[in-house]
Amino acid sequence: MARPVRCRKICFEPKFDSFAPCGAGGAERILLTVDEFEAVRLIDYEKRTHEQCARQMGVSRTTVTEMYERARTKIADCIVNGKTLCISGGNYVLCDGSAWKNCGKKCRKC
Repeated sequence: MARPVRCRKICFEPKFDSFAPCGAGGAERILLTVDEFEAVRLIDYEKRTHEQCARQMGVSRTTVTEMYERARTKIADCIVNGKTLCISGGNYVLCDGSAWKNCGKKCRKC
C-alpha cells in the first residue's frame, strides 16, 4: 500500500501566478505546483541544500529532490519552447510561524 502524501509547508504563496514569453497569446500552458515553486525558491534563490529545504517543508530529502527535478524540467520546457508557466495547486499548507528555526524567522502567521 502506498504511503499517504504529506502536506508540504511553504512560507508564503507566490506573488505572481504566471509567466509567459512576449507574444505568447495562445501558447501551451505548463502547471508548476506551489510546492514545486517553493522547492525551487529555497534551493535556487535562498541557496539552501536539499536537506535544509526538506526540513523546512516537512518532507523527506528524496521528496524534495523529486519535486525540484519536476519543477526544473517544467521551467526548462517553458523557456526552450515558449510555453506559459502557471503556478497553482499542489499539496501544501502555509507555515504557521512554527518553522522559524528553519527559515530564519521569515515565516508569516496565517
